[in-house]
Amino acid sequence: MTVRLAATQCLTLAWRGIVKIRRHPATLADVVFGPAIFLVLFVYVFGGAISGSTHDYLRFVLPGMLGLMTLLATMGVGVALNQDIEKGVFDRIRSLPTLRIAPLVGAIGGDIVRQVVAIVALLGFGVALGFRFGTGPLPVLAACALALGFALALSWVWVLLGLVLPNAQAVQGLGAVVIFPVAFASNIFVPTDTMPGWLRAFVEVNPVRHLMDALRGLLLGGPVAQPVLITLAWMAGFVAVFAPLALAAYRRRSVT
Repeated sequence: MTVRLAATQCLTLAWRGIVKIRRHPATLADVVFGPAIFLVLFVYVFGGAISGSTHDYLRFVLPGMLGLMTLLATMGVGVALNQDIEKGVFDRIRSLPTLRIAPLVGAIGGDIVRQVVAIVALLGFGVALGFRFGTGPLPVLAACALALGFALALSWVWVLLGLVLPNAQAVQGLGAVVIFPVAFASNIFVPTDTMPGWLRAFVEVNPVRHLMDALRGLLLGGPVAQPVLITLAWMAGFVAVFAPLALAAYRRRSVT
């Protein structure tokens, strides 16, 4: 199979996911309204108590919310993949002369629209509430690209879970168990200064923490080189570990 044909198959299956969103735009409600609701709740309920000012907390938490929405939106890949398996769509695709990895890459590629909508909706709503970028257009675009890239790399974890778990409810349940401790035990919502030592030790190795440092540096100003490099290393690690595992799980399903 040529590279061009393989790329065409991956893009075709990614386009299938985009067409599903176009025909059912209500599926975007969680990534459009979810960030707005989370942002309002955290800024106006907790902002004054944490930072003494809702405006100061908005500047701190909006980059964090960008990272949180990235984590939550990736769950949709595993859920959609598992639903396709339950409906027999994957069996039909596997019966065709397609590249083995094309359905998996297509599932992740089709989710780009959801991720982009989530990023644009959150930043737009944040600006409407009074958030102002401390850097120029290029760093802001770099922050969006980094968040999107992190989401695509992390999606391989959900692809694996979507293949090995029995149903979509199990994917969502396990997703919540994994995502919320990783998200809250980080610097998304609060600085790490007041955390106990054992928790700070976990935060130091938490990839979300480095993503947050990179996003805050790119959106507000500050050091970005080290957190960006560490985040890129984590992204490469996610792909290197979970893409082969997902492909192996896909092959096992093909055999059975």
